[in-house]
Amino acid sequence: MSRTPCIPDTLPIPNLDWRRLAPFTSKAMQAVARYDGTLDGMINAAVLLSPITNQEAVLSSRIEGTQASLTEVLKHEAGERYSEGKRGDIQEIMNYRKALLTAESILKERPITLSLIRELHAMLMNQVRGGDKTPGTFRTDQNWIGPKGCTIKEARFVPPSPLMMHDALENLEAYMASDDSDPLVHLAITHAQFEIIHPFNDGNGRLGRMLIPLLLYQKQVLQRPMFYLSDYLEASDQEYRARLLAITDQGDWQGWVEFFLKAIQKQAEGNINKAKQIHALYEELKENFRKVTHSQFAVAALDAFFTRPILNTGTFIQLSGMTNRGSANALLRTLTEQGLIQILRQGSGRRSAAYTLPRLITIAEGREVF
Repeated sequence: MSRTPCIPDTLPIPNLDWRRLAPFTSKAMQAVARYDGTLDGMINAAVLLSPITNQEAVLSSRIEGTQASLTEVLKHEAGERYSEGKRGDIQEIMNYRKALLTAESILKERPITLSLIRELHAMLMNQVRGGDKTPGTFRTDQNWIGPKGCTIKEARFVPPSPLMMHDALENLEAYMASDDSDPLVHLAITHAQFEIIHPFNDGNGRLGRMLIPLLLYQKQVLQRPMFYLSDYLEASDQEYRARLLAITDQGDWQGWVEFFLKAIQKQAEGNINKAKQIHALYEELKENFRKVTHSQFAVAALDAFFTRPILNTGTFIQLSGMTNRGSANALLRTLTEQGLIQILRQGSGRRSAAYTLPRLITIAEGREVF
C-alpha cells in the first residue's frame, strides 16, 4: 500500500499495561544493576572497557552498512594504510566513538536536549558518507525508509512531515527531561520515538542507538554511559524493525516496550560476561607485565594496550607516559619476547613498529548468542 507521512503519538504513552510489563521491567533492571555493579568493581572501568566502546562504534555503524572491523580501525590508528573506501568506513566508526565520548563529558554539565543532539549529529557525520546532507541540522524535506532507490509510494515507512516533525521533537525533548514511568520504559519509548521522527537526512539509526547509554547515564541508572545495545539489535534486526513499524501501523507500544526491555536484559547479561572476561585478562596480565619487565611502567604499559589493543610505538609512549624512547622500545621488546604482546609490523624508516594484544581483541569482537 502507498504510505503517507506518519503522525507520531504525543508522549507520554497513556495505554501501557503495567501489570504485564512488571516481569519485563524487573528482569531488565536487575540485569542492568548487576552490570553496573560489575563496573563499580573495576578500578579503571573506562580503560578496561575501552575495547567494548570501540566495538560498539563498529557494530552500530555496521548496522547502517559500514564495512570495517575493530581490528581494521585499530590498525588504521596505528598507521596501516587502506583504500579510500575503507578509510571512509573507518572514519564513520571513529566519528561515532568520538561523539559518544564527547557526550559523556558534556552530560556532566547539561542534559540531553535537541541542541546537544544536533551537536552530536554534526560530529557523527563530519567528513563521511552523508556528510553533505546538512550535518547537525534537522531536515526540512520529507524522507522515507525502504529498499535502496524506492519511491515514497514504495517505502516501508514514511516519517512525519517537516512541519509536524518540529512539534514532535519539542514533545520528545520535554519527555526526555521528565521522570515519567520506569526509567527503562522511559528509555524504550524515547528511543522508538526518535527513530519514528527520524529528524535528520542521514545518521538517525546511529544517533538513536547512541542515545541509549547516554540516557541510562543521565537517568542515573548507570554510573558510566558504557551500555551498548547494537550487538542485540543487529542479531534481532528483523524483529526490531517490525516492532517499530507496529507502533506506527497498529499503535502497539506494548509489544515494542516488551521487546526493548528483553533486549536490555539480554544485552546486560552479555555485557557482564564480556566485562568479566576483560577484567580477568587484565588482572592476569598485570601480574605478568610486572614480573617480566620489572618496570615502574608495567601497569601503565598494560593500560596503554587496553586503551588501544593495536598501537604503534609513538602512541605507546604517549599513553604509557614513558618519555624515554629507548626504554619504551626495550620494554616492548621484552613483552614481545615473552609472548605477552605480538609485533604486528616492523618499524622501517619513519614508520614506527606496531604491536597488538590479540587476546583482548578476541574478547571484544566475540559475539554473544542471544
